Amino acid sequence: MKEFRMTLKRAVLFITIMSLLLSCDLSNAGTPSPAPATAQPAATAPPDIFALTTTPAAPLPVASWLQIYFTDPSAPSARNYEGGPDSVLVKAIDAARLSVDVAAYDFNLWSLRDSLIHAEQRGVVVRMVMESDNMDNPEVQDLKDAAIPIRGDQREGLMHDKFMVIDRSQVWTGSMNYTVGGTYNDNNDLISILSPQVAADFTHEFEEMFADDRFGPDGLADTPYPKLIISGTPVEVYFSPDDGVANRIIELINGAEESIHFLAYSFTSNDIGEVIMEKAQAGLQVSGVMDQSQVTAQGSEYDPFKQANLDVRLDGNGEGLMHHKLILIDHQYVITGSYNFTASAENSNDENVVIIDNESVAFRYLDEFNKIYDASLP
Repeated sequence: MKEFRMTLKRAVLFITIMSLLLSCDLSNAGTPSPAPATAQPAATAPPDIFALTTTPAAPLPVASWLQIYFTDPSAPSARNYEGGPDSVLVKAIDAARLSVDVAAYDFNLWSLRDSLIHAEQRGVVVRMVMESDNMDNPEVQDLKDAAIPIRGDQREGLMHDKFMVIDRSQVWTGSMNYTVGGTYNDNNDLISILSPQVAADFTHEFEEMFADDRFGPDGLADTPYPKLIISGTPVEVYFSPDDGVANRIIELINGAEESIHFLAYSFTSNDIGEVIMEKAQAGLQVSGVMDQSQVTAQGSEYDPFKQANLDVRLDGNGEGLMHHKLILIDHQYVITGSYNFTASAENSNDENVVIIDNESVAFRYLDEFNKIYDASLP
């Protein structure tokens, strides 16, 4: 009897499963097979990347860890000094609860001045390191008057970093100086990375300068998390002159298989220039835009690039600077930060670089490249 009940249960279970499978087949009968997914335009940003110009349209979704912003000197609102990336930076500072550490080559944005002073007044620990030659700006003096400690590098090399660390969890960096010109007249990027590990990297570098008075070649190659993965995206963090940035850039360029695009304010590095020309001669697509004011500088790679028949142009930003320090490789790798492609950036200045291995991020930057390229001068 017991064996009969077990057999009956198995039979019922079998009939139930077959009924479910049959109902699934019948429910799909008459339903056409889904059409192949339509290919999206190459530069369409995914829903987890947010780009902002000085004339933002409808709000776009924001990533849990990455936001990307570009200045737009051509926007009508840029002439009124409103609505630029400083507005989102102000919001981030206004939301700070514990600390704001600032490493600034130059500083004169009134919006950031006011926001930092307000943060100090409500009990947030605000600290700054700067290039000593730029500490005479009235806005810097206003910060000092508000009891915000500021340390200059007092070195021959430049304190050329451009980053903020908020609450030791969020890093803001890119090519944008915290100045009116950098935000509204120049072509720049500003990115926000929400990651305790990346914040630890930048905080460690900040402490070397602010607390230990280690600037330039005195810095230590001891970044806590130089390579990490954030939500599936490999991210690398480098500081110069500690970490041999040029070697890593050359390594990535050497590994390029399809294309190299670059936007360069100053480009005098023979080593990086030579490997780019070698890749062009090997048949890769190579194109770039360089700032007009810098191509006549001693050692500029512009003439060698042109002589090698590379597709390299002069920027069309008449009033401001094409201030990016950007290399895109194979529509996959994004190299950005404060680091100009120069011997000074490699050997004597304090610089910061972020490398992001993500196709969607690369396409977002490719949009910016194409915008500047289309407005450039052959």
